[in-house]
Amino acid sequence: MKNNVQLITYVDRLTGSDISALNTLLHNQFSDLFSGVHLLPFYFPIDGSDAGFDPIDHTQVDSRLGQWQDVKLLGEAHELMADLIVNHMSAQSLEFKDVLKNGKKSPFWELFLTKGKVFPSGLTEQQQQQIYRPRPGSCFTAFDLPDNESAEFWTTFTSNQIDIDVNSIVGREYLSRILTIFAQNNIKMIRLDAAGYAIKKAGTSCFMIDETFDFIDELTKSANKLGMETLVEIHSYYQTQIEIAKRVDQVYDFALPPLILHSIFSSNFNALIQWLTISPKNCITVLDTHDGIGIIDIGPMDGKPGLLTEQQIDQLVETIHINSGGESKMATGTAASNVDLYQVNCTYYDALGQSDYGYLLARAIQFFSPGIPQVYYGGLLAETNDMTLLEQTNIGRDINRPYLNDAQLAQAIEKPFVKAMMALIKLRNSCSAFDGVFSVLGQGAEITLAWENEESQARLTINLLDKYSVIELTERGESTLIDLQELLA
Repeated sequence: MKNNVQLITYVDRLTGSDISALNTLLHNQFSDLFSGVHLLPFYFPIDGSDAGFDPIDHTQVDSRLGQWQDVKLLGEAHELMADLIVNHMSAQSLEFKDVLKNGKKSPFWELFLTKGKVFPSGLTEQQQQQIYRPRPGSCFTAFDLPDNESAEFWTTFTSNQIDIDVNSIVGREYLSRILTIFAQNNIKMIRLDAAGYAIKKAGTSCFMIDETFDFIDELTKSANKLGMETLVEIHSYYQTQIEIAKRVDQVYDFALPPLILHSIFSSNFNALIQWLTISPKNCITVLDTHDGIGIIDIGPMDGKPGLLTEQQIDQLVETIHINSGGESKMATGTAASNVDLYQVNCTYYDALGQSDYGYLLARAIQFFSPGIPQVYYGGLLAETNDMTLLEQTNIGRDINRPYLNDAQLAQAIEKPFVKAMMALIKLRNSCSAFDGVFSVLGQGAEITLAWENEESQARLTINLLDKYSVIELTERGESTLIDLQELLA
């Protein structure tokens, strides 16, 4: 993948239309901004219970968006990333419906994971307590089968998302079939969604166990043989991310978004500087995504210290709630049907109190941090919390998943922040220094992020107390200074 800025987007929620409309947008209003696009689930259906992450048919493009040929055409000019939802599929899928109809006689019985497959002698209370849970409640859902029988299926996230037995022959064939279709249609990177939960083993946490690493290794090799890279999507302890990065093509730097917020809120970069000295370099950086702002990624775990203390994290979360006028609180935690209790649901713009300057600082830090930057469509356009959509769906993450139309898009592009953001993206894309060596210096309220590549240098210096923020670029002996505040003028 090119070391340029990429876009994260739902096709329909950004364009109000289809893949063809997105292609037009990328070649016109968004021309020269994004070398790649992470297409959030475009499979049938895009409007399931989890916004496409509960596919009925993972190999079918939702007809409202187009067909595989449209995806392939989009990929001719932009490197495409697609989600491989490795952990589960929809309870409404033909495969699972066949299981409900025919029970163990179904050819798809082995495709899905039941409690009995992992705990043939029954689940003890101790084993139950060991299982890591991303949401409250049981990780099993009982379904009726023929002949007055029933079975408890693994449902890690929701009862409409039935976990796949990835160790079964039919499970492996299912994933292999998706990979092949991806490769045939110009998909260049696979995002392994919820891969950390894919392997279950009695007597373990059933999350990121040794066998999970083996599974990810095998899946990565399969993708690589087809000419695709893999990106692992896992929210976990920061040391776990460092270990995962050694074994895969790319990982997310999920610690970066909350650490940048903490830095700006506290006027202290020390925790961020500490992280950037040890963080994986083969990473994708984000500030916001279709999910919430991760917290577990910076916190302590099992008695081991985190990048922030529990008190600092509590202050971080409370500041987000205050800055958003309490809107984030209505969408986070046990509120609003959340499946992830370790995230704060809020736009990054609202988390910063809708401060254009603060938000531009955050984006500049992201772009100067190691890794390939991705920008979520709502974040690109400085969209605010969609309280109307949240009220309609009562799904916490929908606060940051707005549906836009042509008029709203045209209006957003004229915002001073968005114009400044686009200028920052073009700067990041055009400077060869970012292919060089990274260094970070600073203490307290001041930080300097620098890149050097032969005769090209790029340096970002920020002092939060003095409200000083300057980018210095040097290309072939000629230097340019860019004041971030002036970009907003």
